[in-house]
Amino acid sequence: MAAMSYREAGVDIEAGVRAVELMREAVRATYGPEVLLGIGAFGGLFDVSTLKEMEAPVLVASTDGVGTKTKIAAALGRFDTIGHDIVNHCVNDILVQGARPLFFLDYIATSKLDPEMVAEVVRGCAEACKAAGCALLGGETAEMPGVYAPGEFDLVGTIVGVVDRHEIVDGRAIVPGDAIIGLASSGLHTNGYSLARRVFQDWDLHAVVPELGRPLGEALLAPHRSYLAEVRRLREAGIVIKGMAHITGGGLIDNPPRIFPEGVAARIQRGSWPILPIFQLIQRVGGISEEEMAHVFNLGLGMLLIVPAEQADEALRVLGDDAWRVGEMIPRDKGPAVRIE
Repeated sequence: MAAMSYREAGVDIEAGVRAVELMREAVRATYGPEVLLGIGAFGGLFDVSTLKEMEAPVLVASTDGVGTKTKIAAALGRFDTIGHDIVNHCVNDILVQGARPLFFLDYIATSKLDPEMVAEVVRGCAEACKAAGCALLGGETAEMPGVYAPGEFDLVGTIVGVVDRHEIVDGRAIVPGDAIIGLASSGLHTNGYSLARRVFQDWDLHAVVPELGRPLGEALLAPHRSYLAEVRRLREAGIVIKGMAHITGGGLIDNPPRIFPEGVAARIQRGSWPILPIFQLIQRVGGISEEEMAHVFNLGLGMLLIVPAEQADEALRVLGDDAWRVGEMIPRDKGPAVRIE
């Protein structure tokens, strides 16, 4: 039998080394003095001694992926935004509990390693981490022929943040009468792509769609927005944030109740915010009901904030033009936890 090699089995070790070299500078740009060991180490080392200045620091962690948005990126051969997607998604997931990010780790798995593609994805992760004040502490690139189909890849991220125990936002203080503030999304963010891809399966992603004013693929790849800066501004202005809901899988129906205490529900008013053209197009082309759209997509609201009614106007002034008062909290009866009326 002829001698075998890992390369002949479908795994190129040299390609992995090249990918690391291509991303090294971007990753190191996210490091502060807290990072003791990062890229290339078996495990990243992060100095948390500064957390001793907090009264009772609590670590908050989350892991998520970008789903089948990777297929849109692969179809377009464009990988500069999807790294932003996974970082911002994870930042928002811990932000809803009041946490600020400390460090992030990425995981990219593919059928055949393309060093330039991987480096482009990781550079996007690094840019988003730097914007969030978060270290890209480490990660993993896996080449798995036979597990992933040719041309396919997956992107997952893990984030660790911190919040002082007395500043945890958990929704327990929410009461009927509180106002619901909606923050604008940039598009689908990282959810609903399996349905969107089915709706547009025969469409040219490169073609400009008049009602979108840009190519369809560009609209579908709009990066997931981070709300870290907006929440910080509200806190600095003295706005009491009783609860936050990141609108991800499950849309406007399943996500808000995750922060509701017993006995309260949300009433969201249709027409109180502009639904983005991409969602109008998906609904029209797919013949999708309003109920299904609200259950799958964010419909233009990437984050919901629950604030005291008397602070709603000031919150909107601080947030600016891409935030709206979209509803209120009401007593919960036997009806649904979220009513869109």
